[in-house]
Amino acid sequence: MMAVRCHQWMPYRDLEIEDIPVPTPGPGQVRIAVHYAGVSFATSLVTEGRYQRKPPLPFSPGTEIAGVVDMVAPDITHLAPGDRVCAAIDWGGHAELAVTDATTVYRIPDELPFDVAPQLPLSYGTAYAALAWRARVQPGETVLIHGSAGAVGLAAVELAKALGATVVATASTEEKLALAREHGADRLVVFPSASALDDIRSSLPKGADVVFDPIGGDAFDLSLRSVANSGRILLIGFAGGRIQQIPANILLVKDVSVLGFNFGNYIGWGRTDERKRHEPELRPAMEQIFTWCSQGKLKPISSHRFPLREYRAAMETVLSRRSMGKVVLEMPIVRDGK
Repeated sequence: MMAVRCHQWMPYRDLEIEDIPVPTPGPGQVRIAVHYAGVSFATSLVTEGRYQRKPPLPFSPGTEIAGVVDMVAPDITHLAPGDRVCAAIDWGGHAELAVTDATTVYRIPDELPFDVAPQLPLSYGTAYAALAWRARVQPGETVLIHGSAGAVGLAAVELAKALGATVVATASTEEKLALAREHGADRLVVFPSASALDDIRSSLPKGADVVFDPIGGDAFDLSLRSVANSGRILLIGFAGGRIQQIPANILLVKDVSVLGFNFGNYIGWGRTDERKRHEPELRPAMEQIFTWCSQGKLKPISSHRFPLREYRAAMETVLSRRSMGKVVLEMPIVRDGK
């Protein structure tokens, strides 16, 4: 089978496609014929060895996939060959076939297209768990969301609305803000811009009850000035490149809570025991996401689709911030019409 392979820590663009043996599922695992796989900023960090976890070399990157179950281990009873699924996996997604622990594999509704499904377990899972579990967003609260046209940010816009919040969205261009509005944002702010803080304060005179921040750096500095007294700031990531130092005096004066959130702790990256421990939380959360998708409250999109052999172009689209929603790799099984 064809797979993007990483033999040593290096930029994603320097990886090569190889023909490697077809993997066989072990106990507790399933094999999935991948139709689409997500490409993200975090993928580039993983291949460079700069992420908080490092897969064993060599490996194929890719942690979010959608496709059809191809084979199951004898001890797996809740999935069967032919099931349409999406999955959060440790690695191996940028390949024609992927073997993974069955705990974080989910059957998807028949009406849900494969090309938008890869983002549900991770992008939507992250946004839902951060907002609902960590920040405990309540109906009527206000939520400020940075990077609102990215995969996680756009998911947060939709999920905050589904939870009953008023959403103020920031993004770098009017085009991206228009997408955020289409997906439920109530008010829009261009950021970075000289007027961003004034625009947010005009929309939220008392500040935001919750700030969802996957950008960090300058966005976090803005978050501290935009959050309400006794508000909560969710730290999701540092896509902006700068990991900020947090001034504790401001937290004290404004009575602010800064909540770090790492969805990998719930997914149990590389740890089957953690996956199983959190499965009673994860599976109902995914069922809620699927229900809202079926009801039209969530409308995941993939703005760019690239064939597997154009994996470098896919990553460049992510890193250059040209994408809106999710960027996905399309496998030959789809392009060949099999």
